Amino acid sequence: MKKLYEIFLIVLFTLVSTNTNGQYVDTNLVSLPSESIKASPLKSSFVFDGKLDEPEWQTAQKISDFTQRELDLGQPITEKTEVAILIDDEFMYIGVWCYDRDPSKIIAKEMRRDFDFDLEDNFMVIIDTYLDRRNGFQFVINPNGARADLQTFNNGGSSNQFWNGVWDVRTQRTADGWFAEIKIPFYTLKYRPGEEEQLWGINFERNIRRNRQQARWKGWQRNYEISDVSQAGILKGLKNLRDKRFIEVKPYALGGAQHTSDGNEGVGNIGGDINALLGPTYRLNLTFNTDFAQVEADRQQINLTRFPLFFPELREFFLEGDDFFDFGFGGNRIVPFYSRRIGLSETRETVPILAGARILGKEENTTLGAMSIQTAEAGGDPSTNFTTLSWRQDVGDQSVIGAMTTNKITEGRWHTTTGVNGRYSTANFIGKSNLDVGGAIIQTYNTDEGLQDDAFAYRAFINLPNDRINVFASTQRSVDQFNPEVGLMRRRNFQENFGQVFFQPRPKNNFKWVRQFFFSPVALTYVQYDDTKNLQSFSYKIRPLGFESRSGEGFYFDIERVAEGLREDFEIFPDVVIAQGEYWWNRYTIFFETFEAREFSFSTSSSFGEFFEGSSFSTEGTLLWRATKNFNINLNYEKNIIELPQGSFDTDLIGSRVEYALHPQAFGSLLGQWNSAQQEMNINFRLQLIPKIGTDFFLIYNQIVDTRTGDFIAERSTLLAKLVWRFVL
Repeated sequence: MKKLYEIFLIVLFTLVSTNTNGQYVDTNLVSLPSESIKASPLKSSFVFDGKLDEPEWQTAQKISDFTQRELDLGQPITEKTEVAILIDDEFMYIGVWCYDRDPSKIIAKEMRRDFDFDLEDNFMVIIDTYLDRRNGFQFVINPNGARADLQTFNNGGSSNQFWNGVWDVRTQRTADGWFAEIKIPFYTLKYRPGEEEQLWGINFERNIRRNRQQARWKGWQRNYEISDVSQAGILKGLKNLRDKRFIEVKPYALGGAQHTSDGNEGVGNIGGDINALLGPTYRLNLTFNTDFAQVEADRQQINLTRFPLFFPELREFFLEGDDFFDFGFGGNRIVPFYSRRIGLSETRETVPILAGARILGKEENTTLGAMSIQTAEAGGDPSTNFTTLSWRQDVGDQSVIGAMTTNKITEGRWHTTTGVNGRYSTANFIGKSNLDVGGAIIQTYNTDEGLQDDAFAYRAFINLPNDRINVFASTQRSVDQFNPEVGLMRRRNFQENFGQVFFQPRPKNNFKWVRQFFFSPVALTYVQYDDTKNLQSFSYKIRPLGFESRSGEGFYFDIERVAEGLREDFEIFPDVVIAQGEYWWNRYTIFFETFEAREFSFSTSSSFGEFFEGSSFSTEGTLLWRATKNFNINLNYEKNIIELPQGSFDTDLIGSRVEYALHPQAFGSLLGQWNSAQQEMNINFRLQLIPKIGTDFFLIYNQIVDTRTGDFIAERSTLLAKLVWRFVL
């Protein structure tokens, strides 16, 4: 294992040396883009209303040179767009002028927080406060005043869509278009202190959905997304920003009732968070008696494989700063740190969290993260401490190396998962192309077993994520002794090699109705058992045809050769057992979708062919009705029909999600799901009110209904009200 670490570090050093000789280039000395926007000081009174009628807006520097990325690459935007920035001691104000010659055709049917901005006319801002050309804070608004925000990392390599910053927006719609004022407190952002003038990366994007037009200020080439801040412009004029320190206190109170077969009982709880800004760079989070009552229920899944399912993290505390605690392993075959192991049991029941602490921040070119959580004794399991530490170092323009350790301490027993990772990235490979090369090595250790040199896993990859040709290849291995107890292993004891190539031309003369084709001559996955080298899984997939039309419709057809090697009998369904052995079969998949921004849209996919020694047919359909800006409904249905010599069965999964918004600060959802495999219906109702930015009121209703007998029997019903309020010391 030691040898593997040495090889890994030598390869990383070689990679980054080709670009930087192993030295970081100070951002104040790098070659900056000539294009910039300057923030102007705000000296008079300011009415935050979206009207943009203050005198400073008229005299501030405006940028208007937006260039199309879609559909007509390199052409000026067809609807005039302008942006200006004002600042005072506390806030950054971004003024947005989205003129429109036909405002009746503006598509804006969302008002809720974190709306689906892929379906709306919108305006985006991304800010790279460290000018590290890697990471950014992204803010999105639509003409109704809906807000969405996220953190992006590694030039879009990953993101935290559940980050909720403290900021606000006001919009106005007139006969000339729509207009907005965005108000961002400086304490919402992290930046380097002590500089007379800050230089930040910044970029803007406008999307006009009716004609699928997308235009940016900078980085409008198709190889780059808005999250690729290496292509951003420069924000100037940020002089003498204060090294602001503050303490934010967010207590909560929760009350309600729960009904079970044993009777009724009251539910009550109090707790909260304390967030301290330790200068602009580091943030300390303390949490006490942590509660996640407002988190939406997991989306149900039907598992027809012999591998465990992956459920994404939905709890805000663990999602904020998620990138800090990423081993860089990629995918979900092996998840070395799976935060759902903390505060949730194997059956997804809540385990109380007594308290926790977390520090996140970046100083110069070093990013540090530390988190420690103590859970209570529950379900026969003792009180447990989970502590995670991470370190990441920026190298060169876009590359990075790092290390991380996750620890679990229970009644004197200590488990640790520790690893190193790195990535060489450039946006200038053979001209203006993207290239990522990286990997990670991790090892586990338990005090009751001692150090085992062969308890390790590794992964390496190369990626060329570009618009015309997209190539990805990876290799990974996990030996049988490797067992990250605070992780998720969807496969064990395996070696996997994967590679895929997509050729994605955009027709210019013929097929003008097609925006882009997607052809794949190879998508190969070959998995062996690590100990015997026998076949575990195999897939060879080709895509002879796939395309997206200029109007937004999509289609693809896949042909796949599949194999599974079973080392033991596999019960795929109650009383249906597939015997151990090696199985090969062929599958075919057809997918079609309409443009989602329309009032009605739908998507459907069907997969059919052989399946082990029999056959299967699977189909899924989704219907979306975007009725008004106050209301939309999503219906989903999934059907599996399996015919095997050992027995035949079918499964159904039905889901519906209704989203409503009375105001950008009053919204909610109703989620209903029924799974025939479990004969269980789940209902989840959420209402969220934001009396003022930073304060939230939630009304939550959850119900589990047993349908096994044909009757609807409520097994458990819970009604809760939760208030989270915020004040700053």
